[in-house]
Amino acid sequence: MTGFAEALKNAGDLASAQIAASLDGTQGPIREAMLYATTGGKGLRAFLVMESARLHGIEPQNAAPSAAAIEALHAYSLVHDDLPCMDDDDLRRGQPTVHRKWDDATAVLAGDALQTLAFELVTQTGCPDAARLRLITTLAQASGVRGMVGGQALDIAAETAAAPLTLAEISVLQAGKTGALIEWAATAGPHMAQADTCALGQYARDLGLAFQITDDILDVEGDAATVGKAVGKDAHAGKATFVSLLGLEGAKARAQTLVTSACDVLSAYGTQADTLREAAEFVVARKS
Repeated sequence: MTGFAEALKNAGDLASAQIAASLDGTQGPIREAMLYATTGGKGLRAFLVMESARLHGIEPQNAAPSAAAIEALHAYSLVHDDLPCMDDDDLRRGQPTVHRKWDDATAVLAGDALQTLAFELVTQTGCPDAARLRLITTLAQASGVRGMVGGQALDIAAETAAAPLTLAEISVLQAGKTGALIEWAATAGPHMAQADTCALGQYARDLGLAFQITDDILDVEGDAATVGKAVGKDAHAGKATFVSLLGLEGAKARAQTLVTSACDVLSAYGTQADTLREAAEFVVARKS
């Protein structure tokens, strides 16, 4: 996976550099917390932006602001997700969560600032005005009540529900909480090029679900030091997950089926999409 590993690192580095540059001239704990929250991640969403852009002939410097935008927005969601009023986590990416390293107020404000920075960054994407407007609109939808926030709300509600969620209900929840931002990232390239998004949209939906199933598997099998956050929380809380409903082996088989489907839908791109195929295999093979 040399090609994928290099592309993943390059995209993550590019996004981090763009975020840091956008904060030039600022100082204080909010800036430091923002930079802290956007380091140490896999950079998968930035990679998907850059690869989908490459497939559609978009120059890297034109796509970079959108790659940075999705990483900033993803980081904001993690900072808020870790707060005591939500998951109350102590570790993220192997380091103390933002509210543990600073305090709750700093975490809330840093998350807010990362969210607004994401929209500032996406406006800097090098593409026609109509395409840029589409990127902004779809990012708002993917990150709001129709997407990530809506999924998170369903997840919180499930903790006190009278009955565990069904497989269909979990799939809907995760399509919002995890899948929506992954789909935005993978379709950013065709949006920039004002091209059809169907193939990469389906790829991303399969990839996002496989990603979440793997997260559920890691919560059972993973080691906290490797995963970079607490494990075993779902079982302790009695939450319905893909593992609890499908069984461990069934969940692994389902994730692999989704990877196969994701790779198959890329046939229109031929070998040019091989790095995206490697990304799909990485999603289910990862240990963190």
